[in-house]
Amino acid sequence: MYDEDFIQETIKQVIKEMGININSNIVEENNYGIFETMDEAAEASDKAWNIYHMCSMEERKKYVDAIREVVLKKENLSLMSKMTVEETGIGNYEDKVIKNRLAAAKSPGIEDLTTEAITGDQGMMITEYCPFGVIGAICPTTNPTETIICNAIGMLSGGNTVIFSPHPRSTKTSHYIIKLLNEALKEAGAPSNLITTVKEPSIENTNKMMNHPKVRMLVATGGPGIVKTVMSTGKKAIGAGAGNPPVVVDETADVIKAAKDIIAGCSFDNNVPCTAEKEVFVVEKVADLLINTMKENGAYEINNPIIIEKLWKLVSNEKNGTKVEFVGKSAKHILSKIGIEVDDSIKVIIMETSKRHSFVKNEMLMPILPIVRVPDVDAGIDCAVIAENGNRHTAIMHSTNVVKLSKMAKLIQATIFVKNAPSYAGIGGKGGMGYATFTIAGPTGEGLTSAKSFCRKRRCVISDSLHIR
Repeated sequence: MYDEDFIQETIKQVIKEMGININSNIVEENNYGIFETMDEAAEASDKAWNIYHMCSMEERKKYVDAIREVVLKKENLSLMSKMTVEETGIGNYEDKVIKNRLAAAKSPGIEDLTTEAITGDQGMMITEYCPFGVIGAICPTTNPTETIICNAIGMLSGGNTVIFSPHPRSTKTSHYIIKLLNEALKEAGAPSNLITTVKEPSIENTNKMMNHPKVRMLVATGGPGIVKTVMSTGKKAIGAGAGNPPVVVDETADVIKAAKDIIAGCSFDNNVPCTAEKEVFVVEKVADLLINTMKENGAYEINNPIIIEKLWKLVSNEKNGTKVEFVGKSAKHILSKIGIEVDDSIKVIIMETSKRHSFVKNEMLMPILPIVRVPDVDAGIDCAVIAENGNRHTAIMHSTNVVKLSKMAKLIQATIFVKNAPSYAGIGGKGGMGYATFTIAGPTGEGLTSAKSFCRKRRCVISDSLHIR
């Protein structure tokens, strides 16, 4: 058996022979991973990876723990959450704090990289999760810091380096969090430029990143357009796309709890999460109770069809999409634009519509919740499957009927299916079991991404040895 000192000296010798100076920064200036051009960012990331992939698992954990620690400092959590809301105008401060805390505390690290071992008369085979190398990650304006935090933890745990391409409308906030993480990594003794980005994020720079030869994997958290683009590059791609999560409430549900849960989930960060409740299908028998209880718990109901149409014209564009200026705005703000003044207790705007209404069919990313009455639970499930638009993202059901719960789960094929809880229980760490992530890959099938999602599976075999049974 070789001792640890011999192994470390051997690694250093290999690195030296590769022409890499492990004690030097890749770029001498203190840029904290922020480069003028995408080419510079990619080259720096590649050089960093040539050092980083020789680091031990213990060192990886040390660096990831440094990221968690710096994010979880109260003053940093507060500042990044405040900056996000101020720069993007999306969501609310209190829920941003919760999301950033979840990303730092509950995103899986190296413990996610399990080893599969098979032994027998012919020896031993192990399969392990190994790095891809340089990853290009595209971040949305809706969840800029949360996405960078959870992706950085997962990607670095997997032994990769990452280039982030933030949305231009969240440049200041994204630069802040990247600098913060790189400062923490430097203090922990990590190689420079494990996390990089460009000074001026743009579509042009994103395209350069996607097509750069040093980038081996692409991860896109955003709408269907960018997911389709990364999937067409010919590179390994993970796509976390849009959703339009439906809710079904049947007559067996705890209706009062369901109403409270739906309002809590729908209003969380002003409905920005793609997991949040977007439309409700409720069995006629319990519809009145559900709606009245919602109104007692922060919902404002619009009954006038003319006002409902006025609201739709206010928040939608000519393509029946969402007007950017209303994404993640509060119910109070939106109502004020149609002449309705309410206090801060109002969190969600509700209205009854048909199942074909545009509010039902389109993901709006704002706290507007259409409600559709259905004759029975089977009709509700059928409507929900149609409204989800085949995104396979998230669905919610409130019921105690196990048969119907199972039916909906099978038919809707969602990546996340939440039963009898607010939608945010499905992202882990807030009212539900499991780990947290803000990159939910329905289109490409990885589901709730974690460190192993950003790795290659490699096999190592030794013949006729290490079988001791």
